[in-house]
Amino acid sequence: MKIDTMSTSPRRWLVAAVLAIAMVSTAACGGDSDPLAGDGGERSSDPDTLVVGSANFPESTTIANIYAEALRANSFDIDTKFNIGSRESYIPALKDGSIDLIPEYTGNLLLAYLDKNATATSAADVDKALLAALGPDLAIATPAPAEDKDAVVVTKETAERWNLTTIADLAPYSAEVKFAAPAEFQERSVGLPGLKKNYDLDISPNNFVAIADGGGPATVQALASGQVTAANIFTTSPAITKNDFVVLEDPKNNFPAQNVVPLFSSVKKSEKLTKVLDAVSAKLTTAELIELNEAVSGDSKTEPAEAAKKWVAENGFDKPIG
Repeated sequence: MKIDTMSTSPRRWLVAAVLAIAMVSTAACGGDSDPLAGDGGERSSDPDTLVVGSANFPESTTIANIYAEALRANSFDIDTKFNIGSRESYIPALKDGSIDLIPEYTGNLLLAYLDKNATATSAADVDKALLAALGPDLAIATPAPAEDKDAVVVTKETAERWNLTTIADLAPYSAEVKFAAPAEFQERSVGLPGLKKNYDLDISPNNFVAIADGGGPATVQALASGQVTAANIFTTSPAITKNDFVVLEDPKNNFPAQNVVPLFSSVKKSEKLTKVLDAVSAKLTTAELIELNEAVSGDSKTEPAEAAKKWVAENGFDKPIG
């Protein structure tokens, strides 16, 4: 299965685009819209001195703050450059020394940037292919259990009525299912074609509802109100728990694995660094990532740095790792 860049992270691209507009507006008011502006890319030779970056969406910034706080507690000298932008900006920044470390997602990093012809979809296969594709300049620590990936989501009522656990369980009801997703989901290899191929879930064009918010509020409302029966929503969306939605299992890995993984410059690789990052990743689950996203993007509107500090303290990473 060949996966192109349109098939991996529509929601993040949408969020990135919206935030990019906001950043331009901020710049017009005197803010700095480019965290790499004026950076000569001169990297410190000290392996314990790191610049931690993030992409320009809240989840990435929150995870980057977690890395930064945990590393500071372990005697690393940390600077930060958040909200850099897309992979096209931050991976070159990793290579030229502008930053040293950034949160990534295994499937997107592999399939959308490093090897667009890769066919891996399971977590184990994606991890193996990713290690082979990194090249000499980049390195990763152990991926976290936390995963932000596409999912087929239904209401609790629908799951109970039809006794749904997996996507395959939905297939016998194909004719009754109205499905909401971005328009490109109709053609993407991991969209409707993949669901039909892998699970015999056959959604007719008349039952497809195109909603261009990448699994956001409009999609959530359509599902919650009963306008649609199922929807493509990402697994770390706080709306899943808030609305008591059910994520249908994907045992055939139609959707590629998207585990959170620390990506860093290979020149900074050390046993000390990977020990801290691996400890953090081991504690970072999808459920906890949902809670962090709810804190940052929900009603409380907690700043990513504050949400990260709270998580770090609660998990004991505000002290040196023994």
